[in-house]
Amino acid sequence: MTTTATPQQLDTITIVRGIVHLALFAAIGAWGFLAWPLPWPGIATGVGSIILAILMWAVFLSPKPILHVDVYGRGLVELLLIAAAVVGLFMIDVTPIIPIALGVVAAATGLMAGLRSIK
Repeated sequence: MTTTATPQQLDTITIVRGIVHLALFAAIGAWGFLAWPLPWPGIATGVGSIILAILMWAVFLSPKPILHVDVYGRGLVELLLIAAAVVGLFMIDVTPIIPIALGVVAAATGLMAGLRSIK
């Protein structure tokens, strides 16, 4: 007898959180490409920073993480990704409202997801 796994139901917070994580990766990549002179330091830093951020997400924050940590560890890793993206956007002289808004939305969605996982 075979069992079929039920797919995880996607709700609004999960979808918004996924979009916010993609925006965080884009912001970290933008810092890597724009804060360093091109061709080689900029390309290497841009690609390397995106790979490092995605690896951190895959190890700790993905729906099926490689390392299972408690909600506080997940929150710490998410705050580190948010801080890296916000500081990176400030370093490349983006209008201040954009990194502030990204940081607030990312922290709010992370908090909602964390509170939901505590239940």
